[in-house]
Amino acid sequence: MNIIQIKDSPLAHYSYVIISEDQMAIVDPARNTEPYYKLAEKHHAKITAIFETHPHADFVSSHLQLHKETGATIYVSKLVGASYPHKTFDDGDVVTLANITFKAINTPGHSPDSITVMAEDHDNNQAMFSGDTLFIGDVGRPDLREKAGNMKAKREELAKSMYHTIQNKFNHLPDSTMVYPAHGAGSLCGKSMSDDASSTLGRERNENWAFKNLTEDQFVDHILKDQPFIPSYFGFNVDINKEGADNFELSIAKTTFQFQINQFDANNALIIDTRSHEDFKNNHLKNSINIKAETEDDKFETWLGSIVKPEEAFYVVLNSIKDRDTILNRIAKIGYEKQLKGLMTLGKTTFENSETFNLNEFKKHPEAYTIIDVRNKSEVEEGKIFEKAISIPLNQLRDSEVQIPTNKPIVVHCAGGYRSAAGSSILDKKLKGATVYDLSDDVKQFQD
Repeated sequence: MNIIQIKDSPLAHYSYVIISEDQMAIVDPARNTEPYYKLAEKHHAKITAIFETHPHADFVSSHLQLHKETGATIYVSKLVGASYPHKTFDDGDVVTLANITFKAINTPGHSPDSITVMAEDHDNNQAMFSGDTLFIGDVGRPDLREKAGNMKAKREELAKSMYHTIQNKFNHLPDSTMVYPAHGAGSLCGKSMSDDASSTLGRERNENWAFKNLTEDQFVDHILKDQPFIPSYFGFNVDINKEGADNFELSIAKTTFQFQINQFDANNALIIDTRSHEDFKNNHLKNSINIKAETEDDKFETWLGSIVKPEEAFYVVLNSIKDRDTILNRIAKIGYEKQLKGLMTLGKTTFENSETFNLNEFKKHPEAYTIIDVRNKSEVEEGKIFEKAISIPLNQLRDSEVQIPTNKPIVVHCAGGYRSAAGSSILDKKLKGATVYDLSDDVKQFQD
């Protein structure tokens, strides 16, 4: 059984290609189809099956495009209620691909419609593609399917489902079963995932907290405690994935581009500046927000989808024309390409610059400043960096300006500088007339 794992680092997402003889299956594909086509060509294989473990919240899947372009069958649980062409794949269902047999296990918990896809070859090698159900060292969070109504009851219902999934659904599988999850450390679909990309079921039974001898109540209490925040775009992506996304290449091809602009009117739309914090502070368009996207370590997708709301129009400032395709790809991963009004690079005109921060003066008189802590709630609960700081998580900052007094200069901080750059630019846009500073990575000087 030839299993190839493909990692999308910024979203910590794993998709899989399984090849047997001249046939190929894909599990939980990312938005861009090209890597799968390249592998099919390399291995002289035909793509015949696409498995979706559930409608993903944190990225847009290419399952519908793959189906249209290859004729491959999409397999998904009947509980999804998918509106795209598919065959249902639930407990007891079997699909054969050359020398591999795929079986479905309904594994609710992360979502009510989650499945684990089992694969077994003629040598009895077994692998489980566990989606967002079983992670390495953790299980999927149960609070991403909450709509209006009794939200607490829904998350508790799914948490109990996850307990029974872990307790009962995998008992027939040997310890040697390979575990291939849809996410690793850094994803917001769980809270304490390992850096490891795969595991065995035996190892998880020994080391994963979810397999410990817990009562249902203990399990529910643990899984619901200290879950990360839910970005604005998560529910939006679930809806897209239930219908199937538009063609990736055609969607991003519609985006306009302006090169080296010397003037610009956004007509009240948001402007997202992806350049470095230093370049942004030296020169940026008025009212723009700095969400850096220089490397894969920058969680651009997550913060774009947390700060910008679904269907809210926005423009993007690039550092260079070289970044255009990469940034478009990253925007499309979360289905935001349709609300993108255009891309641009800046010319030689000086537009706006950020106030220069006097760190020494701040150290001498921190009481002379209003300090805003944009770290997540769980981080603040572990300890404040500045005792009198006002805590407002970055994803809530655009809607929280009324909580911030403006009678003093404002200093924004996070844990390392990435989020404070975005936070200070948000407040500079929202709090007209206020002086806003970014503590940036100087925050490390105040940490133990």
